Amino acid sequence: MFELTDKKVLVTGGSRGIGKSIALALGKAGADVAITYARSKDAADEVVKLIKEGGRNAIAIQADAVDTKRAEEVVKEVVETFGGLDVLVNNAGITKDTLIMRMSEEQWDDVITTNLKSVFNYSKAVVRPMMRSRKGSIVNISSVIGLTGNAGQTNYAASKAGIIGFSKSLAKEIASRNIRVNVVAPGYILTDMTGELDENVLKSIEDVTPLGRGGEPEEIAAVVQFLASDASSYITGETIRVDGGMAM
Repeated sequence: MFELTDKKVLVTGGSRGIGKSIALALGKAGADVAITYARSKDAADEVVKLIKEGGRNAIAIQADAVDTKRAEEVVKEVVETFGGLDVLVNNAGITKDTLIMRMSEEQWDDVITTNLKSVFNYSKAVVRPMMRSRKGSIVNISSVIGLTGNAGQTNYAASKAGIIGFSKSLAKEIASRNIRVNVVAPGYILTDMTGELDENVLKSIEDVTPLGRGGEPEEIAAVVQFLASDASSYITGETIRVDGGMAM
């Protein structure tokens, strides 16, 4: 339904988890897909292989999401390889959870920089090529924790709330150039990252989720695909929760 035939897409942190599912879904919908990865080269190469097997072009680029200059280089490479860039999905992110009394400055800085500065880096880098083509869609992956807060996640919550405020502001700046900026806020999604949580913690999360289960990465990818497509052409500055009702 939300086809992306011949769209050119960049997904940061696209080698695993939610990012992988997004990259595969957008490729299946007809897009050429570039992904970035920090360390998981083999996993990134597998994503590229799967997208190419589906008949679309794909590349994987090693990049530290917090490196502003590298973000500019990545966007330039994608534009030169694909002949343009229509969609950016800012997905790269980490967690370093602990109570604030135990949180180190490094743990705070690492999460804020990786999760929030990376969105600034790549959004700034894609604005010029999108402005030249007078169209584009930027989809930023936040979290329901950015809306509700959560004990032991002050750094993560601050970074994810920051993404929402950033996205609303950017949406107002570039709407006149037909570039849209939206946010997807996942709840508890079944990935490698959440798989490390204690069984009792997982049960408590499911208990406060009205649908009574964790979400699948593909359920996030479906919403991203909608926001990347022309079907959402009159939506900008919006935050869509995909959380089973957790933050309702």
